[in-house]
Amino acid sequence: MKRLLLIGIGAGHPDHLTLQAVKAIGATDVFFIVDKGEVKHDLVQLRLDMIAEHGRAPYRIAEARDPERDRDAAAYPAAVDDWRSRRALACEALVRDELADGETGAFLVWGDPGVYDSTLAVVEEILQRGNVRFDYEVVPGISSVAALTAAHRTSLTRVGRPVHLTTGRRLAEGGPTADDVMVMLDAHCSFAGLDGYAIHWGAYVGTADEILVSGPVAEVGERIRQVRAEARARKGWIMDSYLLRRL
Repeated sequence: MKRLLLIGIGAGHPDHLTLQAVKAIGATDVFFIVDKGEVKHDLVQLRLDMIAEHGRAPYRIAEARDPERDRDAAAYPAAVDDWRSRRALACEALVRDELADGETGAFLVWGDPGVYDSTLAVVEEILQRGNVRFDYEVVPGISSVAALTAAHRTSLTRVGRPVHLTTGRRLAEGGPTADDVMVMLDAHCSFAGLDGYAIHWGAYVGTADEILVSGPVAEVGERIRQVRAEARARKGWIMDSYLLRRL
């Protein structure tokens, strides 16, 4: 049977690779790359660099283009489901056409496959359709959550207090739901006005472009908004996250 590895490669620093991930890369016959286009080519290049350093020849690289996603749709969950299904079709074709029985293929997943990532859901959708049979294994990686808290030299949790992991969209809709809130990919800076909170914000964490800002939202919120806009205009894309902590 075909074997598939979902390998967490960390939040951006090449040294985020665990020993387990390095061994998994070395055991891979075919690496599947889902290209998000020229704007995000540096994300592809990081993967290629890791493969070149840790892969064991002869290996092959098979690429597919990531489907376009409607980020402004009124029915957001439906738009995400549609995009994920189209991505699953592209990945299914890679596994079907490029991976032979008895071989091992791998997707190098940004961060950790189990934290705010769609690859697991895509793989399960492929299996449910039943057109391709394979076994798969998940190799955990350093998540953006862990990278962010380490960069700010703080912990994710405080004694006796829960942490809520959410999105910028949900934060904007309902506000904070805990004393400590971890927010992923907030395109609209939904922390604005939460003056009772401190914020630990980071973009491109773990990379040479890393940007970190922290302090009370009332004092640094506007600065984060400006820095974020400038960084996105400069690179063409941004991946950021932040931890809100009630003062």
